[in-house]
Amino acid sequence: QVQLVDSGGGLVQAGGSLRLSCAASGRTFSRYTMGWFRLAPGKEREFVAVISGSHNAFYADSVKGRFTISRDNAKNTVYLQMNSLKPEDTAVYYCAADRSILLRTTTGEYDFWGQGTQVTVSS
Repeated sequence: QVQLVDSGGGLVQAGGSLRLSCAASGRTFSRYTMGWFRLAPGKEREFVAVISGSHNAFYADSVKGRFTISRDNAKNTVYLQMNSLKPEDTAVYYCAADRSILLRTTTGEYDFWGQGTQVTVSS
């Protein structure tokens, strides 16, 4: 069992930056592939970024070049650095843990979820 706690959201102007954090419980964090997803009003939850235990990463086209996912296995934490934020990035952001070593992008394949953190980007 893994418990995830998301933090770091807030209100920022377009063009600004935020860094989200996701702290995980448990001693096997490094074995999990970690993903970030987001849920905007009126939309389905969508994939943002994913990172494997060995630090291989993959991004949604909509955030590539602006967002960076990273992890610190010693601290059981995964991060999402978000730069050049746009109003369309406004959403609740969730981290998730996947027992697989694959870089998967669909919500149903993840085993554990954080509670979410709100990101609001004003124009």
